[in-house]
Amino acid sequence: MSTSAPFHIAVLPGDGIGIDVTAEAVRVLRAVERAVGGFALTMTTHESGAVCYQRTGADLPEATIDACRRADAVLLGAMGHPDIRKPDGTELTPQVTLRVIFDLYAGVRPCKLYAGAKTPLTGLKPGDIDLIILREQTEGLFASQTGGIVLGDQVATDTLVMTRKGIDRISEFAFQLAEGRRQHVTCVDKANIFKSFAFFRKVFDEVGARHPNVTKQHAYIDAQALHLVQKPGKFDVIVTENMFGDILSDLAAGLIGGMGMAPSGDIGDQFGVFQPAHGTAPDIAGKGIANPIAAILSAGMMLDWLGQRRNHPQLVKAGQRIEQAVAQVLAEGKTLPVDQGGSATTQQVGEAIARFVERS
Repeated sequence: MSTSAPFHIAVLPGDGIGIDVTAEAVRVLRAVERAVGGFALTMTTHESGAVCYQRTGADLPEATIDACRRADAVLLGAMGHPDIRKPDGTELTPQVTLRVIFDLYAGVRPCKLYAGAKTPLTGLKPGDIDLIILREQTEGLFASQTGGIVLGDQVATDTLVMTRKGIDRISEFAFQLAEGRRQHVTCVDKANIFKSFAFFRKVFDEVGARHPNVTKQHAYIDAQALHLVQKPGKFDVIVTENMFGDILSDLAAGLIGGMGMAPSGDIGDQFGVFQPAHGTAPDIAGKGIANPIAAILSAGMMLDWLGQRRNHPQLVKAGQRIEQAVAQVLAEGKTLPVDQGGSATTQQVGEAIARFVERS
């Protein structure tokens, strides 16, 4: 089968286990490239993260930003280190900076329970949890990331920001996602207390009126945290503000086996960055015990997004093939990562998924 011009993927391994898991995601991407055919990937690696900052004074060098801007998609490992901080004491968060630079307003966090994955909930079968948490990522409380104020070492303030444009586009993204799934969207807010969240709900409802075939509902954030644990199977697409989404996505990850099972995509109208939802875990970096599945699933999300965006069926097929291979490895149970109760190394898990990709 003939191939189109190569798709350029900028790879940013970052720090800690980001380096370990990204290597396995790249391994699986090469395997699916061979197995599916019809496309080619040019993957180039670029410096970023806390260690880069420590060495060069920049956590996102201009050359790296430029490479991301020119790429068709970005594959990111994990960034940051608790012992490497800015002069004001805050941690480095170049992944958040990327969201601002490239207007990556949609934080897509799929949470799916696979056979073989550990869940703290009893009585659930594979597939009983299959939802997406959608974070608005350019506004909300995170809008104050560099704008908070401390007065006289006595008072500190951070401002939560909502705009009609921001709410409209994340709500539209949610309804379009749901139209390709089970056609149900839940808006999570705190509209009974805060005017900003009442405004979020109002604009969400206006967007919902444009999608009459999709069922919508509302939930307050505290109740939603409870419902995610008690009845996670009832949810399809959950859309919310930045900070609420940050918290709920970690809670949901805990229900499907932990952060090592949680992929994500940071998506805008022009750019997409795909990364595992976990952090850098420097205490286990380089020890071969990090779970690479979240990174590998993120690579699959990247191919699916790129295929949909470029109308390229082979890329979509490749993304699906990666998820199928992950599901097969977990269900088989012979090569489980440590956090899922197995003893396989990071590399062994990646190799097993790559083998399933090529034999599927």
